[in-house]
Amino acid sequence: MQEKQRILVLCTGNSTRSQMAHGYLQQFAGDRAEVLSAGVETHGLNPKAVQVMAEDGVDISHHTSDLVDGYAHLPIDHVITVCDSASERCPVWIGRTHRLHHNFEDPSKGSGSPDEVMANYRRIRDQIREFSRDFVEKHVS
Repeated sequence: MQEKQRILVLCTGNSTRSQMAHGYLQQFAGDRAEVLSAGVETHGLNPKAVQVMAEDGVDISHHTSDLVDGYAHLPIDHVITVCDSASERCPVWIGRTHRLHHNFEDPSKGSGSPDEVMANYRRIRDQIREFSRDFVEKHVS
């Protein structure tokens, strides 16, 4: 039986984008992968991210905002950075780690009415969902 792949999603604060990607990657990969997420800083789990993910049937309310340093000892198959800041500050894993970067807009920086803010979260969530689906199809066996 093939060993589970380990995927680490990295963002600046591990509060929104990396948490959404974590939820979708785990949903699409199922038992074929262990998905982790972390930040180069920790900002806590964003309640709006939890809300828009729940609207799409993915519960991330149990996730925690973790520092990447806590995973430095683990063998990682894939490191996915989801913001430019994290990509620039990402630690290096020695070995067979495949690194991929895709910068997603930070929905927590959006402005406007409450409805406009939430629409922006949903738009970015949907981009992350499609990216995550595509990643699993291409990289998780």
